[in-house]
Amino acid sequence: MADIKELFKEIKGKKFFLVGIKGTGLSAFAELLLNAGAGVSGSDTAEKFYTDQVLASLGIPYKEGFSADNVPDDADCVIYSSAYNPETNPDLAEARRRGLPMLEYTAALGAFSCAYDAGGIAGVHGKTTTTAMTGTLLKALDAPASVLAGSAVSNFGGHSTLVNGGRYFVAETCEYKRHFMSFCPRRMIITSIEPDHLDFYPTYKDIFSAFVDYADLLPNGGELIYCADDPGCCELRDVICKKRPDILLIPYGRNAAGDFRITSNTVTDGSNAFTVAGFDKTFVLHIPGRHIALDAAAALAMTVCILKSWKGGVSSDDISRIASGFESFCGSKRRSEIVGNAKGILFMDDYGHHPTAIKLTLEGIRNFYPGRRLVVDFMSHTYSRTEGLLEEFASCLGAADEVILNDIYASAREKNNGGDLDQRLYKAVCSHHPNVKYFRKPLDGFDYLASHLKEGDVFVTMGAGDNWTLGKKLFEYFEAKK
Repeated sequence: MADIKELFKEIKGKKFFLVGIKGTGLSAFAELLLNAGAGVSGSDTAEKFYTDQVLASLGIPYKEGFSADNVPDDADCVIYSSAYNPETNPDLAEARRRGLPMLEYTAALGAFSCAYDAGGIAGVHGKTTTTAMTGTLLKALDAPASVLAGSAVSNFGGHSTLVNGGRYFVAETCEYKRHFMSFCPRRMIITSIEPDHLDFYPTYKDIFSAFVDYADLLPNGGELIYCADDPGCCELRDVICKKRPDILLIPYGRNAAGDFRITSNTVTDGSNAFTVAGFDKTFVLHIPGRHIALDAAAALAMTVCILKSWKGGVSSDDISRIASGFESFCGSKRRSEIVGNAKGILFMDDYGHHPTAIKLTLEGIRNFYPGRRLVVDFMSHTYSRTEGLLEEFASCLGAADEVILNDIYASAREKNNGGDLDQRLYKAVCSHHPNVKYFRKPLDGFDYLASHLKEGDVFVTMGAGDNWTLGKKLFEYFEAKK
């Protein structure tokens, strides 16, 4: 690893080949490498993604389809998505045959972070929005920082990466398979800890211990920003307080002590306004949800920590710029994303796939758009998560006036065991909700919704699957009726 870290300390002029380059994480990482002066190329499937346009705009070449011939003769390092196996992927097999250094994406991101004053943002839910918001604030401050989020961000020009200097680096870091243990944080945010990724963390104790180990990566004097409203985060605080008294603990939230305690949060006329104890300012967002105010308080705390490191303090002008950053924040792709308005119907799409996130997001949308009928198409993601949290999924959709369910969207890392989990989920939701319908595939529900949706409705596709295609098709249908 020492040699790899040296490679990332001296990136300029190096040649990197990225397998799976169209993935959100790898395409964003490609932009960081390019900005640091590296040569970047890659390969992926022929399937089209929004990242095709991003890569084209950056002038990064890539091959569609996998072949040993793809790997450049002068490659210094091959970085690959976890979706591809070095044993079976032709590009990776060729790189291994040549003896080229090979790194999975999360390990490469970790090695990259070691060269910077880095901040990691982690948690079972909320990390993408928190990262996007932090980047938006740092951009408003013109801070010498680069940021990598787990989704495309409107305020980053539709990219997942903000590049604005090389002193600080902030990245969304993932707990799955302990991927975040490769990161080198000087400071971090933990938004939430609760059961998830049950295929890898069978018990809460398993996932909790991963977050403890992640927090333990902080150096002497490192800053741990945690949500005081989340029981798991509070438990983490108690463990780290005893284990690492050298770490600075910074709470945020409605139950927090100190500067980042949320003292008020008011939703009116499409505005989500909040105040925090340490700042004589009302901050205004245009994204729904009390949980979004929590994410904003976390982003504020991270930004203030960076400001103190960079400038030695926070000025009144800084606070005004931060307020402007919050007001300008447009969210990120598939996070309460507005697809469009057509025939008086608002179409939204959200990536929420954990019961807690689903419940909070739908309650936020309900409060943000009072008096409007809320129709939700939900596609659960992974059999293991659905099985392990079945009762939580059954009860998390209560804010919707009508719920439409689709078959569970399988992960590439698991298969359906042939059971009836789809039907069990449907029956469980029906036991909690009076108005539930079931269509196996998302587009199977198109005809019903095309005749059922009416002016004033809010229609939301929710989940980490492909049901967003239903919302897109419905929006285009109603848009054409103008």
